[in-house]
Amino acid sequence: MPPISTAKERLTDAALQIMWENSYGSTSVDAICERANVKKGSFYYFFKSKSALASAALEADWEKHRKDLDRDFSPSLPPLERFRVHYEHSYEFIKETVKKHGAVLGCPIFSLGCEISTLDEELRTTIHSILERKLRYYESAIRDAHAEGLVDAPDPKAKARALLAFIEGTLSQARIENNVEVLRQMYPGTLALLGAKQPAAA
Repeated sequence: MPPISTAKERLTDAALQIMWENSYGSTSVDAICERANVKKGSFYYFFKSKSALASAALEADWEKHRKDLDRDFSPSLPPLERFRVHYEHSYEFIKETVKKHGAVLGCPIFSLGCEISTLDEELRTTIHSILERKLRYYESAIRDAHAEGLVDAPDPKAKARALLAFIEGTLSQARIENNVEVLRQMYPGTLALLGAKQPAAA
């Protein structure tokens, strides 16, 4: 067995990957431990349950992707350009996962949330919290775009929620159709939803 110092990270990585590829319900602790190359006793040393592990895995994944969001939604970029850059990076990331897994997997947070929201309050709370954090990036860009007269969004939070629903729906559609090219709809769809008054920088 590899050094225990890396066991917790391997467990969270393995849990997220298996649940993303399949589902929360069909993922067993044994399967996670096997993928992570960690003994079951070590699993229970770090986590009291599969639910606790899933919450930790989502938080760990958020910390990785938060850096990408900080980059994509940097105030140094024009407001609408932030969305274009973010969607381009998302497209490339998901395209790479298709090469690895042979299928479009969509958004792990949203997929898991739809599955367990009425079944597991701990996980539902974690997922809701992460989505709220992501929403703030959208809201900030929309507020800046409104201030610059690029869109008409006097209530940027409401627009951000509508946009998040559109984006997550598009990611789910890409998974259902197993077609990464569906994601190309995200940027023009965002401009339409926000009522962009002029073309964003290409």
